Amino acid sequence: MEPDACELLCLDLPKAERVRAGQPDAAALATAAERAKALGDPTRLAVALALRDGGELCVCDLGWVVGRSDKLVSHHARALRLAGLAGSRREGKMVLYSLTEAGRALLEAVVPARVGA
Repeated sequence: MEPDACELLCLDLPKAERVRAGQPDAAALATAAERAKALGDPTRLAVALALRDGGELCVCDLGWVVGRSDKLVSHHARALRLAGLAGSRREGKMVLYSLTEAGRALLEAVVPARVGA
């Protein structure tokens, strides 16, 4: 027998039904999984942390902060934007990124802000 599984069927149906009814639908679960996966890459996590600590930053600044090429940072910032964790806007020839509220909340759950930071 697997040590992490019950040895008998012990379903508490009222409780299980209540919990099941509160589960998100498949689309909401897919969105949440994509957002969580977006922070699963160390470079994207570093970019997200830089955005949290620096507010709105251009790709050049992000590249310097995380110590990666502008091209690589641009790719990862775009992935954060596509996952709904960051937003972007163009100002002339610059593209500026910032975290969305969803990005800020998920990042806080993964890497809590330092006190006094």
